[in-house]
Amino acid sequence: MNILPVEKQIQIVTALAEGCSVRATARMIEVEHKTVLRTLLRAGDACAQLLDEKINCVHARRVQVDEIWTYVFKKQARLTPEDHPDLGDQYIFVGMDADSKLVISYLVGKRDAATAYYMIRDLKDRLANRVQLTTDGFRPYLNAVEDNFGADVDYAVLIKLYGSPQTGGPDWYGPPKVVAAMPTRVTGNPDRRYISTSYIERQNLTMRMQIRRFTRLTNAFSKKLSNLKAHVALHFAHYNFVRIHQTLRVTPAMQAGITDHIWTVSNLLTGATSKEQVA
Repeated sequence: MNILPVEKQIQIVTALAEGCSVRATARMIEVEHKTVLRTLLRAGDACAQLLDEKINCVHARRVQVDEIWTYVFKKQARLTPEDHPDLGDQYIFVGMDADSKLVISYLVGKRDAATAYYMIRDLKDRLANRVQLTTDGFRPYLNAVEDNFGADVDYAVLIKLYGSPQTGGPDWYGPPKVVAAMPTRVTGNPDRRYISTSYIERQNLTMRMQIRRFTRLTNAFSKKLSNLKAHVALHFAHYNFVRIHQTLRVTPAMQAGITDHIWTVSNLLTGATSKEQVA
């Protein structure tokens, strides 16, 4: 069996992590698009394992949680009874440290109570201390936080009120405008100054920009759920360990004290840094 050279694998993973589509990457690297997909799946598995092993016992003060929409193969409204349940709308639930910008936990699934519960449970297991947690008004978060954190959290919800959607003009496709935001305490004693989802919503924009299959109004959507999960894992591993945050001037993993240096794409593929390999 032919093995793709490591240099080519690094080039493919780098291009995908920087927002290139699968076929554009295949044209640039001069390989088949199926080769790019196979490399993505292998890299995604390695990155998912890396995140699971490295992102633990995180010391955070303020955590923000949100979810972002995408779809697999076709949008939910076009599904038929014969379609596989993996198809249609999918959401990526993300929990992020507002200070270090580290993505602590994420989960790909439907926008329902089960996905919210398992994402919050995973988030709780990766934290080392009590935190102030902020989510949006998605109701399943209330039970998920109660079931997993109990009283050991300062939890607040930021409820946003939106204006009437535009039906014409240049803003016909844009999101509705926020006309009011109401911070609401749920559990504990959250500091009202930090009841916010601004950082996690900015992370949603980063995902839209850096994962080509998330770009709206294009044909770069995910055709399989496994490809979506692999690309999301690659994105968060690259974001946490490789990409220098513009504000922090270090990677989020460095800011959070998980590592003391910038990783390379090669490190993501091997799951270890050069220092660990020498040891």
